[in-house]
Amino acid sequence: MIITIANQKGGVGKTTTAINLSAALALKGYETLLIDLDPQANSSMSFLDVRALDVVMYDVLTDPARDMADAVQATKTKKLSVAAASLALAKLEGKLVGELDSQYRLKDKLEVIREDFDYIVIDTPPTLGLITVNAMVAASHVLIPIQSSYFALEGTDDLLETIDKIKVRANPNLQILGALITLHDRRTILARDIQKQIVEVFGEKVFDTTISKSVRLEESPAYKESILSFAPQSSGAFEYYKLSEEVVSRV
Repeated sequence: MIITIANQKGGVGKTTTAINLSAALALKGYETLLIDLDPQANSSMSFLDVRALDVVMYDVLTDPARDMADAVQATKTKKLSVAAASLALAKLEGKLVGELDSQYRLKDKLEVIREDFDYIVIDTPPTLGLITVNAMVAASHVLIPIQSSYFALEGTDDLLETIDKIKVRANPNLQILGALITLHDRRTILARDIQKQIVEVFGEKVFDTTISKSVRLEESPAYKESILSFAPQSSGAFEYYKLSEEVVSRV
C-alpha cells in the first residue's frame, strides 16, 4: 500500500503525519518506507543526517542510472526506512519539464522495491505541482490532513479536482483513504464548528482519530525521533498509533 499525504496548504501537519504514521506502522510490525518529497526535507531530518547522504530523491528521480534502493536508508526505528529529500528537489520541475514520463518517474522507480515494504508513506510539499502529481500517480491512496482552523477547507476543491484528473488517466485506482483533522483544540467552539464542516465535505472519509495540538509533537523532530519514541505516553503518540490502526483497518 502506498499512501501519499497531500494538501497544498502549508502548516496543516503533513510532515508531522508522515513521520508519525510511518513510525506507528513500523511499531505495529509492518515494514515501512517513508519517502520525503518535500524540498524542506523535514521528514528526512527527523530520522537522518541528510548532509551525510550520497543519494537522495532528487538523484533517483532525475538520474536513470539510480535505483530507488540507492536512496533507502535504515533508521534506528525498527522496520522503518527513509528515502530522503534535499533542497535540490525545488529544481525538479524545471529539470523534468517537457519529459514525456515526467509524472511517472516515482511510480516507475518504485516498481523495483514496492514488494519489499508493507507500507510506503510519501510526504509532499505544499503545492499541487509535478512533485505532488508524481506522488499521487505512484500511490494507491491519498491521505489529506486538514487543520482545524477557520480557513481549513480553503483550496480543498483544487486538491480534489487534481485527484480526479489523475484518476481519469494516470492512476485510475487512486483512492482517498481519508481526511485527517489536525492541530485540533477540542476546547474551542470554532474547532468544533470546523470539524462539522470537514465532515460535511468528506463524510465517512473523515478519520475518527483527530490529532490535537501538542508541544510534544513539535519537539520530537528536534531529537530525531517520532512522537512514539520521544514521548510514548503522550496524547500525540496515542493519537497517531490510533490513526495507524484506522489506516490498517481501511485497507
